[in-house]
Amino acid sequence: MLQDFKTYIKVEGLFANSDRILLAVSGGVDSIAMVRLFKDAGFNFGIAHSNFGLRGQESDGDETFVKDLAVRVGAPFHVKHFDTKHFASGQKISIQMAARDLRYEWFNEVLTENGYDYIATAHHLDDQAETFFINILRGTGISGMHGILPKQGKIIRPLMFTTRERISAFALGLGLDWREDRSNKSRKYLRNKLRLDVLAELYKINPHFSHKLNESINHLRDVESIYNSHIAGITADLVQNTPEGILISIDWVYEYQPHDTYLFELLKPYGFTFAVVKEIVHSLDTFSGKIFYSPTHRLLRDRENFIIQPLADLKAESSHSDIYTLKRETAQIETPILLTTYETDEVGNLPIGKSSIACVDADKLTFPLHLRKWEKGDWFMPLGLKGKKKLSDFFVDQKFSLAEKEKTWLLVSGNDIVWVIGKRIDNRFRITSKTNRAFVVSCADEIKESENTSCGCSLLFG
Repeated sequence: MLQDFKTYIKVEGLFANSDRILLAVSGGVDSIAMVRLFKDAGFNFGIAHSNFGLRGQESDGDETFVKDLAVRVGAPFHVKHFDTKHFASGQKISIQMAARDLRYEWFNEVLTENGYDYIATAHHLDDQAETFFINILRGTGISGMHGILPKQGKIIRPLMFTTRERISAFALGLGLDWREDRSNKSRKYLRNKLRLDVLAELYKINPHFSHKLNESINHLRDVESIYNSHIAGITADLVQNTPEGILISIDWVYEYQPHDTYLFELLKPYGFTFAVVKEIVHSLDTFSGKIFYSPTHRLLRDRENFIIQPLADLKAESSHSDIYTLKRETAQIETPILLTTYETDEVGNLPIGKSSIACVDADKLTFPLHLRKWEKGDWFMPLGLKGKKKLSDFFVDQKFSLAEKEKTWLLVSGNDIVWVIGKRIDNRFRITSKTNRAFVVSCADEIKESENTSCGCSLLFG
């Protein structure tokens, strides 16, 4: 057992002989066997124990047992008490997930503060099998089928070469003592139910089941590596970061089969589940404009692109969609967008025809002017067209995406729209032969050349 332990560490490159390792020790047989192997191998290690306070006196008994063990083997001892139930309730997660998060966060603190190089846990091949089936039941895809990695960042699993049965035989053979957690017998936990009811039957069929499964998992890891390399290349070609959001061209969906799988891999970093991705693919046969959500992002199915935006950004934009005042004497504003203004009676020498500038009749304005986002029912009289037009119809004519609509600002006089900023002025405020004084508004110099900015300064105005 000791030789196999040292060989596995060397083959997998888990750590160097000179490294200091922090052992996560619960007091159960697996972690106790791990301590003995580290001691017999002559490695430099310390012991960390998490008291989750979930089993009253039994939890305190585990702590005392592990502390005494640390003294016997001459290892530094680290312990922390957690209010696990309170944390789980506050985070709205399960007790098991809460314990895991608390444990690893604290382990990293101990590692950093005490100069350890790695954290070692006592996971073994049976834990591997349980995790594999849990991930299959959860539908995690190929990324969930690679099982528990022997080394993941600062976390190492030096017992992943052997089984629970062999570990128990090793401990019994050396007369080691350990603590039994009665909750391990409870079938209310999925992991226990798999171990006691499902894996037990598989071992009856093949006593070497966990080793065979591990061989298959190793093959899956290789396949996953090739798969991820391919997806990385596709992502580099198809995913664009723009001021409007993250864009994925819809045309490519018809080029890559299976559509669902490719799109899932591209959208997975933004929190979209496979079920939602299937709905997105189905939306390709419907009109554009459908919106889909993940816990962190929103996806708009536009005419040519999927547009993905963080919900935090959308919330921030929404919180800044109030009405802003532009006084007559104000030469420049920076919020919500950067605009400069001036008045002139030289109406024959105006920058009419230049992009990002609106020249309007000052005498037809009611000051102060206001800036706001568009609202349902808004209308104006677009320059160059006859009569009124709903702003929503104007947006359709201009082929605005939902994201572009949300970023469009209006310059308003009283209740009348003077300028759909960056797009079109209202015909009622145009410069005519009767104009005596002009009011000129322009977008910021640094964004005049852009067609994808928050003020959309890209078209000519009259």
